[in-house]
Amino acid sequence: MNSLRLFYIIFFQFYFFFSFCQDSSALNSEFTVVIDAGHGGKDPGNTGNGFIEKDIALKISLSLGRLLENNGVNVIYTRKKDVFVDLFKRANIANQSDAQLFISIHCDSHTSQAYGAGTFVLGLHANQRNFEIAKKENSVIFFEDNYENTYEGFDPNNPESVIGLTLMQEEYLDQSIIAASYIQNSFVERLRRKNRNVKQAGFIVLKYTYMPSVLVETGFLTNKNEGLYLNSKKGQTEMANAISLAVLKYKNDFFKNLSTSSIIKKDLNKGLSYRVQIAASNKLLDLKPYNFNGLKSVEVVKEGSVYKYLYGKHKTLKDANESLIIAKKYGFKTSFIITYQNNRILSVN
Repeated sequence: MNSLRLFYIIFFQFYFFFSFCQDSSALNSEFTVVIDAGHGGKDPGNTGNGFIEKDIALKISLSLGRLLENNGVNVIYTRKKDVFVDLFKRANIANQSDAQLFISIHCDSHTSQAYGAGTFVLGLHANQRNFEIAKKENSVIFFEDNYENTYEGFDPNNPESVIGLTLMQEEYLDQSIIAASYIQNSFVERLRRKNRNVKQAGFIVLKYTYMPSVLVETGFLTNKNEGLYLNSKKGQTEMANAISLAVLKYKNDFFKNLSTSSIIKKDLNKGLSYRVQIAASNKLLDLKPYNFNGLKSVEVVKEGSVYKYLYGKHKTLKDANESLIIAKKYGFKTSFIITYQNNRILSVN
């Protein structure tokens, strides 16, 4: 993301805060991280050696959140107690918070005595092992009601289904990899954990987030020594601390210079419109209705190497929401409203 685009995004976020909030303190720049404790409730996750993934993930997540909050980061949790949350809802929580980073916390398992921490970003699995990890985490959808419709026929057990997951996250891939690398390096350098590297795989929970997103496998519960470590207060504290230091480095490296000045509405409103983004891809599609489930009047704008497909053009969010409803009726269930000006997408609403 270049500095000009980054400036415009933050600039407009503050404009909307100014328009809808009377408290001028809402203009303060804020870095928001969504922490997602994997599994929960009726879904225990893996239970290697009798350790419970959902409980360990929650404890690490809460500890991580406290550390970040103590360092001025705004933290949103997808769950703060032992409850089941649909994968799609977890992504919605992140999107509605306008977060700059999404982190999903998990514990791994294996038939061998594998050990070490690894980080993942969304992408096509490079080998069978990566696919097996994604399949395990994606199988959570079987706990959800009406998952066939929610995930449009996605089958966690079918490698071909993963290909369709990568479309919406392509534009955030570079930043996701950087954030994941910071976390992975922190595990290795600070805790001397075995380096399982940054990998790509098709995780549903990452697919629907519209921001840099990372899934962390903190270690293997099927390895008894590592399971004991992750189940201990010491291990959970150390893991949370390593992740928090990585997140703060990411924040300082990429968001430390964000600021805004006084806003003149008439300048900001010039050429401003609200549109519905229905898809994004690194491939340019012919703008024919048959390529978009019959939806007509789709336009495309290119940002970097990514083509973003837009529907509707409105002066008010109310009118844009009507186009959003239409887009979803045509099957684009993950479409969302964006702010658009001078051939540039400024922010996600």
